[in-house]
Amino acid sequence: MPLPAMVFPVSDGRQSRLLLEQLVAFDTVSRTSNLSLVAFIRDYLDELGVPSQLVYNDAGSKANLWATIGPDDCGGIVLSGHTDVVPVDGQAWTFPPFKLTESDGKLYGRGSADMKGFLACVLAAVPTFLAMPLRIPVHLAFSYDEEVGCLGVRSLIEHIKKQAHPPVACIVGEPTELKPIVGHKGKLAMRCHVRGAPCHSAYAPKGVNAIEYASQLIVKLTAMGIELRNKPSDHRFDPPFTTVQTGTISGGNALNIVPAECRFDWEVRTLPGVDGEQICNELKHYAYQEVEPLMRAVQADTGIHFEPLQNYPGLLLDQNDSLAKFIALLARSSDFSTVAFGTEGGLFHQAGIPTVICGPGSMAQGHKPDEFIEITQLRECDAMLSHLASGLSSEEVLKKVLMC
Repeated sequence: MPLPAMVFPVSDGRQSRLLLEQLVAFDTVSRTSNLSLVAFIRDYLDELGVPSQLVYNDAGSKANLWATIGPDDCGGIVLSGHTDVVPVDGQAWTFPPFKLTESDGKLYGRGSADMKGFLACVLAAVPTFLAMPLRIPVHLAFSYDEEVGCLGVRSLIEHIKKQAHPPVACIVGEPTELKPIVGHKGKLAMRCHVRGAPCHSAYAPKGVNAIEYASQLIVKLTAMGIELRNKPSDHRFDPPFTTVQTGTISGGNALNIVPAECRFDWEVRTLPGVDGEQICNELKHYAYQEVEPLMRAVQADTGIHFEPLQNYPGLLLDQNDSLAKFIALLARSSDFSTVAFGTEGGLFHQAGIPTVICGPGSMAQGHKPDEFIEITQLRECDAMLSHLASGLSSEEVLKKVLMC
């Protein structure tokens, strides 16, 4: 069914561009605080008469932001985005990364695509949301530390779950070229520490070579990965099976010293519904039952330790779900697909809030030098959010599409 006619003309993108310029100017690399940017957004919303709440981390150095526009007697739709960006260290930028630069219809700057472009469009749409007779509210959920494991959004989701009327749906505005994405894999990342016993390499059998025992664990991981390829697959994903890989390894000091320490980082990227913890436990069982006893037979104070790094669930929403159909209506696209990268969407979905990923820009430009977003993408996102305002103001749309 078509959306009702919009009261407001489609934006020319100028307000979104201005806001994006201001957002990019904040260096919110995950290792730094995001409080200046969050204060800017809070003040912007205050000027428009929209109250907001901040949910801080334990140190008080970072914060999520939560705001609601519209009625407060029912659940609404969350517009979710993260405020942090990846570093620019070691990247050869043509343009200054924290100053928005326009060239050939593109806007360059760190976070322009991932994902301050979406944040800018959402903030530019606030006056439209305020002017429309929304029948269910729009919630703004802006998080910190997404790029280092979807950390900040967890406390924000706990805050959301305490609301009198929990949201009925969520749109995570990661860059998808405004195509509705209904699925992505989950991720579990671990660091394995192997503590051996050093000695002169001439007497190698008297020591415990941490690198060699770590290698046994890595070989086991490789075998587990091969086994996972033979498990039931899902061709909506690429690759269509759960994967395991070792990413980094370090250890040893000199060739003539049996290495006392070795560590390696490894990850599992799971299909939705696959338990990454179960895969991790399989390696731990092998480590503690098969490998560690061999080490301690030589030197008792040796051992293996696993340190968690990242863990977030996958996402898979039925494309026939009412939310998926509604987002397709807004974005003027029913090209449902999945993505390889992870998002906070799996955590929202796990919390019982149906979620679709849909935002401006392309992840092909994310995390790279000279990251950019096309101006046309901002305009199209502005249009999508205007459609959202119209849809949430229509009783017919809410009943037939969102079923509320």
